[in-house]
Amino acid sequence: MWRHLNRLLLWKFPSPCLDSKTNVVMKGQNVSMFCSHKNKSLQITYSLFRHKTHLGTQNGKGEPAIFNLSITEAHESGPYKCKAQVYSCSKYSRDFNFTIVDPVTAPVLNITVIQTETHRHITLHCLSVNGSLPINYTFFEKHIAISPAISKYDRESAEFKLTRKNPGEEEEYRCEAKNRLPDYAAYSQTVTTPSTGGDSCPFCLKLLLPGLLLLLLVIILILAFWILPKYKARKAMRNNVPRDCGDTAVEVGIYANIHGKQAKEGSVPEVGSRPCVSTAQDEAEHSQELQYATPVFQEVAPRQQGEPQLGIRDKRCW
Repeated sequence: MWRHLNRLLLWKFPSPCLDSKTNVVMKGQNVSMFCSHKNKSLQITYSLFRHKTHLGTQNGKGEPAIFNLSITEAHESGPYKCKAQVYSCSKYSRDFNFTIVDPVTAPVLNITVIQTETHRHITLHCLSVNGSLPINYTFFEKHIAISPAISKYDRESAEFKLTRKNPGEEEEYRCEAKNRLPDYAAYSQTVTTPSTGGDSCPFCLKLLLPGLLLLLLVIILILAFWILPKYKARKAMRNNVPRDCGDTAVEVGIYANIHGKQAKEGSVPEVGSRPCVSTAQDEAEHSQELQYATPVFQEVAPRQQGEPQLGIRDKRCW
């Protein structure tokens, strides 16, 4: 009779079902596993196993058995099995495994803006350096999503481009990074683009810089043409300043007594000190003219022996 009952139970007693709210977890996460059966009228004993390790037993009738666990190590990801037993009849569920995923870290948002006369072209880049792949990125303007989810299967930034008319106020952007880990997302810091103002002039800076450079060049040329003549004039005046060479040394040697007939022999030229430099100043032209005196030597015809001779030697100034 018991054998007949067991055969009947095996025919009408299907395998239990083992499930959880999620099969993707991160290390240290607490999870709940539900072991249930289609038969709601029998008192069933549920047992949970990981590999061959028995984790717990619960009795239930019409309600699933709940097992609370904590996934802290990689080997705790599974496989798990649930056994449902009625009398000597027992059935096992299919294997259940968890997938351990590293959570994403807060992404970094970078913005590139190209300004035109009427519009601004904005490129957004978002990257999370940690977290299990793939990662889905979504871009927001303030609290409104402006892009679909962009999936990245490699560790590279997601890019999104948009065009806006020049606004009169600031714009705020941020991005969201999310992987397969449910109910977990990381957000970047808000990045603000500067306001261009209502009466903005996008090309003012581009026009102002060449204008300043041109003005600076004109000032330099004016100063050069104004200072250079004065510099040359001062240099010429320094070069033309007269140098005092002192009195010209005149040596006169008289080697004989003056003959009584000096009047017939011709008068000896007056010997004295001549200035070696004569300066003619022109007040209007501010220039100086240098004249150098050339010594004049006159030779007296020799007379009879014993008559006087006159010699003059003039030193030039250097």
